[in-house]
Parts: sequence; C-alpha cells; structure tokens
Amino acid sequence: MQILTWWCEDSPYHDYNGIIADGSIRAGKTVAMAVSFVIWAMDTYDGQNFAMCGKTVGSFRRNVWKWLKPVLLVRGYQVEESRTENLIVLARKQGNTMKLNYFYVFGGRDESSQDLIQGITLAGLFCDEVALMPESFVNQASGRCSVPGAKLWFNCNPDSPMHWFLLRWIEKCDEKRLLHIHFLMNDNPSLSDEVRERYRTMYSGVFYRRFILGEWVMAQGAIYRDAWSDELLFGDDQLEYLLKNLHIMKRSITIDYGTVNPMVYLDVLDDGTDLWFIREYYWDSRAEEKEKDNSQYADDLLEFVRGVELWPTNVVIDPSAASFKIELRNRGLRAKETVETINADNDVIEGIRKVNTLLTRRRIHFYCGLVHTLKEMQSYCWDDKALQQSGKEKPIKVADHAPDAVRYYVSTVIRPRRIANV
Repeated sequence: MQILTWWCEDSPYHDYNGIIADGSIRAGKTVAMAVSFVIWAMDTYDGQNFAMCGKTVGSFRRNVWKWLKPVLLVRGYQVEESRTENLIVLARKQGNTMKLNYFYVFGGRDESSQDLIQGITLAGLFCDEVALMPESFVNQASGRCSVPGAKLWFNCNPDSPMHWFLLRWIEKCDEKRLLHIHFLMNDNPSLSDEVRERYRTMYSGVFYRRFILGEWVMAQGAIYRDAWSDELLFGDDQLEYLLKNLHIMKRSITIDYGTVNPMVYLDVLDDGTDLWFIREYYWDSRAEEKEKDNSQYADDLLEFVRGVELWPTNVVIDPSAASFKIELRNRGLRAKETVETINADNDVIEGIRKVNTLLTRRRIHFYCGLVHTLKEMQSYCWDDKALQQSGKEKPIKVADHAPDAVRYYVSTVIRPRRIANV
C-alpha cells in the first residue's frame, strides 16, 4: 500500500524524489512498483516521456510488461505498442479529457547501454532489477529526469555489500530524499506456504541470505560449501543403470578450454529431471609437462565422445575457445548424426546461482570416480581480494576448470523455468 500511494497528495512522502524497493525474491516488489509507476505517471502528466528499464528489453517484456499490460487494460487504459521503437503509448480518459503519455523501454545490460538513453527528456524512470544494471546507465537515465516533479522508481534483489547501488543509493536514500521499503517473501499475500517453502529450499549459503532473507551480504569462502553433500555422489551401480538406460537420456559434452591451463571435457546425461556427470577428461599441460594443440585435443574429444554408445546432441564450449571451435567445425564431429556446437553462456554469477540451486535441490549428481571434478567443485572459492578492490564478485581463477564446465552446461542448456521448478 505504501508503494501504491506514497506519491499521493495526502502521503507524508509525496514530495520525495523517488522510491527504492529491495528485498527477497517473490515478495511482490515488481508488481506493486510497475502498477504504481504507471498510475502515478498517467495521473500526474500528459504528453510526457517516461523510461521503463530492465536488464534487457526482452527481460523487461517477459518479467514486467507481460503481466502489466492486461492489468492496465482491465483498468481502462488504451495501449498501443511499437516494438521497433520499443515504445508503449498509454492513454486514458480522465474527466472530459484524454491523457496520453509515452513509455520507452530500455535495456541496461552493459556500459554501452547508457548511449541508448542519452538525449531523451523524461518525467519519470522505473528500473526493474536495478542491481543488475551498470552504474553508468542508471546515472545517465536518472539524469534525464528533468521535467518538474519527475520521480525515480527502483526495485531489486540484494547483491554484494560493496555493490554501487547499495553504497550510493540505498545508504544515501535520506540524503537523496528517496523512500526505502524492504520486502520479505511473507509480504506477498499471493504466495501459499507451500510455494514459500519451495523457494526456501532452492537456495543455500549466500544465495539463501540474499534471495530469501533479503540481505546484502558478502560472497566469501567456498562457493558451493553450503550446497555440497555426499548425497550428490553416485557409484558403479548407478553408473551401470544409467548406461543401460541411455534411450531415456540426452547426452552432452561440456568443455572448459585451456592451452596452458587444463583442458576439461565433462560427459553429462540428462534424464529430464536430474543431471548425471559420468565421465571426465582432464589434461593439465603443466602437470604433464606436455602441451597439446587443437588438433590433438580434437582427437581426444572424438575418442572421449565414442566412450559412450549414445551420441551427444550437443557440445557446449567455452566462448573464448574460438580456434578450437574452428577445429571442431572442420572435423564435423559426425558419427551417427551431426553434433550441435553451442557457445556457452558465460554470465559467471548467474551461472553459479543456477548451479547452486540445482545442487541444493539435489538435481546434479557426480560419479565418484571424477577425481578432478569433485576436488575442484569443493575447493571453488570466491575472490575476497577482488571484491574489496573492485566491489565485483568473482571466483578465484585457480582450479576452476571443472566448475566452469559444469556452469557452462547448466547456464546454456537448462532452461530457467526448469531451474525455478526443480
């Protein structure tokens, strides 16, 4: 109710410059913020420009506009869209007059995104998941709000305690005259106790504290420490069962490319519910005191692929491995059928979160004979020094090769809906 009414004339916050809503996932922040933003804009202005932003235009349309549009239609708004211009024109009769305003959709994906919003004059700004956007984009967008009475609307889930949005916006909300409302999952009346419990069991460690408890906490120590368990391991009997039931599996090879660093191939079976990592190839040229070229690695890969009767449907490859991908294309990787070569999604933090979710829900399993993979998955650590120096979270780039290969597969092949519903 505060979000829906804070800007109204009888609210003690009506003259504030904006609002920030942060906290746990599935707490209802986005729904309330987006609806209130449009109602405020249409009630206050006529013929003005507004910006509605997501990490990408596609994510905004999927996460916000998909459900916001029918809400507005039910409330009597006229909606006209131009996808080529990323423009939404809203009109509504108010008394004897028809008010009309222009809502431009922007994506704040990277530093170059600020160029897209430069030059426009805005009466209001709404940023969904603002913590996923670069500071330069948010500064540029907020700087465009020069119409008298313009207001800023931000919502997000927590991130690192060194994150720029926490340090320069939330902690300075009084100075900037911004209303700050912190949400928890229990604040969403539409969620049943069963659904809340399902979300609570999806995360562990730092991700649990951020997404469920709504805390801005530091990622430190072993990355998968709280999600790891001996229950994730399986032995020869289960491996034999999997290999006898390949007809119900999909098989993939996921690769972390290395020349001086180790080259890793992981063999993964997917039964539609769980992932089973059954074999590994691990060549460390330093330890072996022998380097291999792309041709030799391709030979090894073909031999590795032939180690299981089911031919893989795809090979997921480290996006930096351009020369190796050329070698594989030249080889064709043909046997019974063509193998699709896929560039891996390399969003590190989001990928780690997805792997953590599947580990926590016991949907990823590792054969007990994967010596290098098991060692690296349990020793994979956050880089505390990098966080202190740059404010950015990232893993230590030591013994991260098998974890990278696992992350590539999960991020690239497993759909977000499946991860959310495990």
